[in-house]
Amino acid sequence: MIAVVDYGAGNLASVANALDRIGATVTVTHDPHEIRSASGVIVPGVGAAADTMKHLSELDLPDVIRDVIGRGTPYLGICMGMQALLTKSYEGGEHPCLDVIPGAVRRLPDGLPIPHMGWNQVRQNGKHPLFSGIPDDTDFYFVHSYYADPDDPQWIGGQTEYGVTFTSAVCRGTVMGTQFHPEKSGYWGLRLLENFVAIVTDGFEERTVATDADYSRN
Repeated sequence: MIAVVDYGAGNLASVANALDRIGATVTVTHDPHEIRSASGVIVPGVGAAADTMKHLSELDLPDVIRDVIGRGTPYLGICMGMQALLTKSYEGGEHPCLDVIPGAVRRLPDGLPIPHMGWNQVRQNGKHPLFSGIPDDTDFYFVHSYYADPDDPQWIGGQTEYGVTFTSAVCRGTVMGTQFHPEKSGYWGLRLLENFVAIVTDGFEERTVATDADYSRN
């Protein structure tokens, strides 16, 4: 069972529907027990960091999310669900986040339309089973004005250009996140969600071996 965390974000239905399309078993919930007992956890989200952390805190979920990540349960953060993993966000002031990934969430630079909205390429940084079978520089769909800036580059799973080279995916072990919206990204977005489900179902180590084999054949 994959738990899609319901803290009032606006894109829950589209994420749950995309998972249903690929045959995943999903529950949309804010119940701490259900989240802790899930085989995988997805935190989607749109909006501001302060509101996201406020709603998570009202539901007593920050420690729940840190617990499942600490136990090695596969976690996928989408858009705000990825940004919330950082130490702090500068969106509308300075706000503390979950502090799973040391670093900050910063505003995209001036000079191009903000928010960054539409299709853009993701350049993969290394090999991770979240991107298994997905060509490098594939286009995904973005809607955001802020981006994650991890202190440690080993967290960077993908990068995108938009006035600056920013982190568009984080991938380190069973902790994963995308700034783009896979549920709105057509075929390759569904493939990424399928890869996450495979990590949940088969185990991270097994999917890593399979991914390495795929790269070797290519």
